[in-house]
Amino acid sequence: MLDERDRAVDGPIERGKPRHRRPAGKGRSTVAFLMVFLLLGVLGAGGYLGFGTVKGFFVAGDYEGTGTGQVEVSLAEGSLTDIGNALVDKDVVKSTAAFIEAAEENPRGKNIQPGTYKMRKQMSARDAVALLLDPKARITRGITVPEGATTMEIYALLSKKTGVPLKDFETAAKNPKALGVPDFWFNRRDEKEASGTVEGFLFPDTYEFKPKSTAAEMLSAMVAKFLTTTAEMDFVKTVESKLKVSPYEALIVASLSQAEAGIAEDLPKVARVAYNRAYKKNMPLQFDVTTNYWLQLQNKGKKHSGKMTTAELEDPRNPYTTTVQPGLPLGPINNPGKLALQGAGKPATGDWIFFTAVDKTGRSAFAITNAEHDANRDKACANGIPVCR
Repeated sequence: MLDERDRAVDGPIERGKPRHRRPAGKGRSTVAFLMVFLLLGVLGAGGYLGFGTVKGFFVAGDYEGTGTGQVEVSLAEGSLTDIGNALVDKDVVKSTAAFIEAAEENPRGKNIQPGTYKMRKQMSARDAVALLLDPKARITRGITVPEGATTMEIYALLSKKTGVPLKDFETAAKNPKALGVPDFWFNRRDEKEASGTVEGFLFPDTYEFKPKSTAAEMLSAMVAKFLTTTAEMDFVKTVESKLKVSPYEALIVASLSQAEAGIAEDLPKVARVAYNRAYKKNMPLQFDVTTNYWLQLQNKGKKHSGKMTTAELEDPRNPYTTTVQPGLPLGPINNPGKLALQGAGKPATGDWIFFTAVDKTGRSAFAITNAEHDANRDKACANGIPVCR
């Protein structure tokens, strides 16, 4: 049962209050010592009777032992105070103050990571800190979204991993702006229409979503990561000022190079080919991956480019076609990673308008003329790459 001394120091600490970096308990111990010293001076030897009471007011409330039962605690990014408050809310520790003291006493106490943990109720603060630093206590809910995945593939992945219905993701995705995509991202300078979908904005990364997260919350987290990453790269300013294209157009190019490049080294070169064809030559890109995207949208599945029919490549209903229409397609065809975004933001220098994979590592050869391109294709065929129809 709690007594009055415990109540004075139990519970959470008000969020936002500064946390001073002093040795654990030093300030309280000093104050307690001075109080007791003064009381002894006034009361004499009999003052010893009040020592326990006085000391109790300056000791943070704490449980004893390793606790009982089991409880899940989700910790977000934050200070030791924030973590302590979260633990108090779940009755894991008795007071935030005791938790802070224990964390500061532990050499690794500042290494506690965000995540969901299996804890016990009514643990001593020291044991709680030790458990939070034990990797086995952390519940792995990480979901890795690969680079170049389409929105359709991402919805299916998230639904399978979280149990949230696929339909929920499809519904949430209908309003990209509600998920955090700013209006300006759908502007184009090439006078073409923008797809207006969330394709391209779901940044590929490993995410640890909170239990019971909604589809909208998960997709919003991915959009937020995209915006943070592009801001750190200064992507918007770079493409607008140096390439004279809109961020949306550069995002389309990033998605195209993500799909076409077989190795990371070729990403800036593929991006340069796309820019050269779309803006310098005003010619069709002739990127087969845009036809594959259209096939996926129709639930027909992907095909190797060598097995696509002329009817599929030149389908007039395909708003993403790059076979017959010059310039960039309607929108991104996948969700590119950081390297692809960097390549689209700072493409390689060259006048290439052709490329083809030439070996089984995925490496491509780039060309300016038809003759050079034909020679590269011959090399690819000799290496067993099925580019010859």
